Amino acid sequence: MIHHLGVFASDFAASREFFAAALQPLGIVAGYEAHDVCEFWHAERDTPSLSLHSSKGEVTRGLHLAFEAGSRAAVDAFFEAAISAGGRERNSPRHWPQYRAYCAFVSDPDGNNIEAVHKEA
Repeated sequence: MIHHLGVFASDFAASREFFAAALQPLGIVAGYEAHDVCEFWHAERDTPSLSLHSSKGEVTRGLHLAFEAGSRAAVDAFFEAAISAGGRERNSPRHWPQYRAYCAFVSDPDGNNIEAVHKEA
């Protein structure tokens, strides 16, 4: 359904570092880079993707973006990497029974809610 999503950062370098670190444990890599844009996607396919841009005015704020994780360990690694790269804790990794999922939530450098989610039965 979604091909790509664009996020406009107030500090491109800080956001690029944050997303590169946080998404690496989920198998998501920087697949394309130019001066003020970086596209993140799975190593084996380029869609869907996250397109990170340097802001030329409006900054993306108030976004909740969830990434699929293959395991609880991947959620834990996402959380640790995101915090180490400047993210702020929203909710540490735990099981959310109402969603039948193991999730962690962090704020990116612009305050967006970035989640890693591993669905469970």
